[in-house]
Amino acid sequence: MNSKNFLTDSQLPFCKGCGHALVAKNTEKALQKLNVDPLDVVLVTDIGCHGIVDKSFLTHTVHGLHGRSSALAAGIAAGLNNPGKKVIVFTGDGGATIGMQHLIGGAHLGFDMTVVVHNNMLYGMTGGQPSEFTPCGFKTPTLPEGSSKEGYDICELMVAAGASYVERVIGIGDYSDSLAKAFSSSGFSLVEVMEICPSYGVKSNPGIKLSQVVENAGWNVKVFADGKGHSFKKPLKENTESLISEKLEIKPKYQSEIKKPVSILISGSAGEGVQSAAEFLAKAGILSGLNTTKKGSYPVTVGVGFSASDVILSPKPILFTGSTNPDILVITSADGLNFARNTAAKMTSGKLYIDDSLDVPETGAQVIRVPFREKLGARTSSLYAVFYIVHHEKLFPIDAMKEVFLSNKISKKVSIESLLQF
Repeated sequence: MNSKNFLTDSQLPFCKGCGHALVAKNTEKALQKLNVDPLDVVLVTDIGCHGIVDKSFLTHTVHGLHGRSSALAAGIAAGLNNPGKKVIVFTGDGGATIGMQHLIGGAHLGFDMTVVVHNNMLYGMTGGQPSEFTPCGFKTPTLPEGSSKEGYDICELMVAAGASYVERVIGIGDYSDSLAKAFSSSGFSLVEVMEICPSYGVKSNPGIKLSQVVENAGWNVKVFADGKGHSFKKPLKENTESLISEKLEIKPKYQSEIKKPVSILISGSAGEGVQSAAEFLAKAGILSGLNTTKKGSYPVTVGVGFSASDVILSPKPILFTGSTNPDILVITSADGLNFARNTAAKMTSGKLYIDDSLDVPETGAQVIRVPFREKLGARTSSLYAVFYIVHHEKLFPIDAMKEVFLSNKISKKVSIESLLQF
């Protein structure tokens, strides 16, 4: 048993009495028993209370969409194709409900991965709605009369699908041996950890005991399968041909005169070309011999609301892709202003380029008002803004922007001449 830590020293981010904390601690103990190195472990989580544990683990972590953690992990396991690496999935009963097909497919194909289902029998993060794992009679805040149907038995389903190792445990005390057995099994394994949510399950079912809930549901606490499954094996290929026929390489053609990194935040509205404009800026920077990064930000609604992008241009290697205090802030719309208002307030220097139809926010930056939207319309305002700042800030030759723009199909809809009206 090794003494390497898999968890940080900080307090786990769960409610008092939540069984998720015990899952994390038992996972650490199980991996220590197996003498695994933290960097040989990939932990994949998804949406749900369990998923906020990512930052507490010292392993590799991947956070996916609700119910998709098993699909992500299957791809990782197939890509690693290495029994020395441990691919572990944390999901809740909600995520398992949403991603049931991924679980069945993973077990059927035998991917080398372990799924740990945190089954507290309801959706804890969104207010206590019942899941497909909620047992008959179990009450939740949105189902105060209790569920009228039986919940899925995930363990029986996984056995039928062909999993190598399947076990159900009561999520109290030390069950690290069960997790260690699953982690060391070849092929697909699953451990269902039964819990009661202290915020919703306990309050909706006063006085009830976890063991009583499990017994009433008719769910056996036992090992359902041990080593009878199969393991997905991908034959190793020598000299595998790349899926990309040509290297995506941009060779420097122009020269920039900037001597230090310049961070630029472009903040506008979804559907108005913010991300494309930032991409053109980054590519033109590379074409001018600079190191560049681009990082987009937008809400889950995608098509509405704000859209913003951080671009860094630097003559030296870039070690961090974001900036809390940009050198240049570009705001092209009301959505963009709402998103970047706090950023503008923190700026004590630099420049703020803002559409002249907008109110100027509180800022210590030099303010430059430009009719971005009036010139070419809302949908092209961000693209025009990028051309404008490259020209006025002399970031690199404008010909680099022209070349990148003309190589894109948007140049058939927007004339290059209109973008050069400074």
